[in-house]
Amino acid sequence: MLEPRITMITLGVTDLVRSTAFYEALGFTRSSASNDDVSFFRMKETVLGLFGRASLAADAGIADSKPGFSGVTIAHNLASEDQVDKAWDHAVSCGGAPVKHPEKVFWGGYSGYFADPDGHLWELAFNPLMPNDADGFMQV
Repeated sequence: MLEPRITMITLGVTDLVRSTAFYEALGFTRSSASNDDVSFFRMKETVLGLFGRASLAADAGIADSKPGFSGVTIAHNLASEDQVDKAWDHAVSCGGAPVKHPEKVFWGGYSGYFADPDGHLWELAFNPLMPNDADGFMQV
């Protein structure tokens, strides 16, 4: 049976050096397991990987299609609206493309979106209905 967890998220990127620098500017620390073809960033319970977009598509056995909205976002939940605003400002100052400025949203929380250099969407959110625990994990 498949254990319900995610151990790694890999983003296909067009310029590994540029994307690695962006994530390092955000505050991510590149793992020593990284090399010239892939960057790994250890997070609390997950690893973020950056890998060449064409190579990632080839590894999956699919065509490297035109970038656009993939129907997927990566979310980072924070403890307050103020923390969301500060994180969003930081992401944009590091080169993230502003997509949606943080605002109160229909589901009762507060969130905004930025895109990384390859257009991967990150949501920064405060959800008062599912607060983070002492370790920073959402209570669902």
